[in-house]
Amino acid sequence: MAIHKLDIGEFDEIDYYLIAIRTSLENYRLAYFINQRLPINLSMSKDEVHIHSKGGDTQFSRFYYYDDENDVDWNLIQNINETVQQNSEVTHDLFSNTSIEVATKVYLLPEFKKADYFLKIENINDTIDVDKIKQKLNTIEEIETAYAVDTNQIKSKNNLIF
Repeated sequence: MAIHKLDIGEFDEIDYYLIAIRTSLENYRLAYFINQRLPINLSMSKDEVHIHSKGGDTQFSRFYYYDDENDVDWNLIQNINETVQQNSEVTHDLFSNTSIEVATKVYLLPEFKKADYFLKIENINDTIDVDKIKQKLNTIEEIETAYAVDTNQIKSKNNLIF
């Protein structure tokens, strides 16, 4: 009798492209400029991306567009957010019962701390050229740079499941 082993990595197929974007723009302004350059219509999604980390629970804003014609999902996701925690210290001195707020930066993908946003393109087909998308994004004056992310370098892939 033969024994068959299944490797969990066989089911971990990546069917999306990820483009990192560096910019100082607010999320809604970035979505506006992307909508002008690309044939998509990103809009604010009610379903934010929730992440639990050491710094606490946080939500990352998300803009979404579904392309019916090509059956492609477009997501613009914030990479950096801050969590604010209240630390109450009870001491018996001049500053007793003071509450200290501690702000911590939380990253959707911590291995890409220089990226401000990610454009995740799912179910991509032959009609969409990722290199042309990067070129069009780099023509937006307010974007410092847009570059493709090697999905093999992503350690926290589970954060991209939404």
